Amino acid sequence: MGDWGSGRVLRDRNAGLYLLGVVVSGFGTTAMWLVAGIWVKSLTGSDSLAALTVFAMWAPVLAGPALGVLADRLPRRPLLVAACLVMAVLLPALCLVDSAGRVWLLFAVLLVYGICGTLHEAAEAALVAKAVDVRLLGDFNGLRMTAGESMKLLAPLAGAALFTRFGGASVALLDAVTFALAAGLFVLLRVDRDATERVGPRAGGLAQALEGGRQLWGSPVLRPLVAAAAAVMFLAGINGAVVYAVADDVLGRTPAYVGVLYAVQGAGSVLSGLVAGPLLRRMPVRVFTAAGTALFALGCGGRALPYEAAALVGSALIGAGLPCVLIAALTTVQREVPDSVVGRTAATANTLVFVPNALALALGAGLVALVDVTLLLPVLTAVGLAVSLLLLLVTAPVGTVTSRRAPA
Repeated sequence: MGDWGSGRVLRDRNAGLYLLGVVVSGFGTTAMWLVAGIWVKSLTGSDSLAALTVFAMWAPVLAGPALGVLADRLPRRPLLVAACLVMAVLLPALCLVDSAGRVWLLFAVLLVYGICGTLHEAAEAALVAKAVDVRLLGDFNGLRMTAGESMKLLAPLAGAALFTRFGGASVALLDAVTFALAAGLFVLLRVDRDATERVGPRAGGLAQALEGGRQLWGSPVLRPLVAAAAAVMFLAGINGAVVYAVADDVLGRTPAYVGVLYAVQGAGSVLSGLVAGPLLRRMPVRVFTAAGTALFALGCGGRALPYEAAALVGSALIGAGLPCVLIAALTTVQREVPDSVVGRTAATANTLVFVPNALALALGAGLVALVDVTLLLPVLTAVGLAVSLLLLLVTAPVGTVTSRRAPA
């Protein structure tokens, strides 16, 4: 935090307001994410339906390229505010969910939740690219990651306590309040009209949706970074699917111990977010990404050892490594892509990166039943280290990323 970049970001009015909004809304979102599954399980008794709550919130990322077009065509700050207000108004409807027959309402709200979240991330990526000094984008994205991960350390406990004492409706109302507060903070952002209302050329809907993919494929800087991020998130999905087997089969602990592993992983992510900006200014972006990939890979291997200390260190390494990969990809999109298509390009990148993670979660659930986790995790380590090495060897521009975006 002593680095000048982080200090400048925190002193900037827009950045400070936005980060505060992320903290406020992130607290409610994380609590709701946890409670939704518990809520469905308590009403229906179905593990499958409980698991589908996560899918309902995540599914709209598949439509990221199309939703990203809206972030480029519409004023971006009002879009952020509108997305928050929609959820603030919609979430209280969950007070009606009091039986298994009304669980459909919860799933409908979660689906809209995911749509608003995808829109929000695309609009944010585009707005921040214009509102924050290009040299400080890494610092901002790192601090944003830290803010989000910090809430993951606190919100689940608060959400679970509220649900136990007052039921799911109380968490829904809390989340609605946090969205309303975040909307108020985003209203206070001071952004030039040009930075929020610039739109791309009038083209067909499909052509607009595909433009983000063309930007990613056509950039020799972005292409390897997004490909590496997709590969790492695929490995992360398998790693996440086997975490219960690590607690049980490797460490001989109860499933509740997974909470400890995730808490340590979250702490690693918080630290990684704090140092990401300074490191991105001092290291070539591909080296930074390769280092994060290697940390993640080594962390997976640490979980294969039958020692709690190794599992905890491995979790911290995983938490430290994953954000590096994601922050590097997003920051480079914001620096490299013309302003008129930043929203759809960021949304397309999110789709390409996170879809493999979801597929790997399903694959990992099957693999853990067939393959010993102490054999599977070293394979993840080997593949992750290979991805890290390829990032360093593949011919591509090196050095600190320079912006291709047209000046405002």
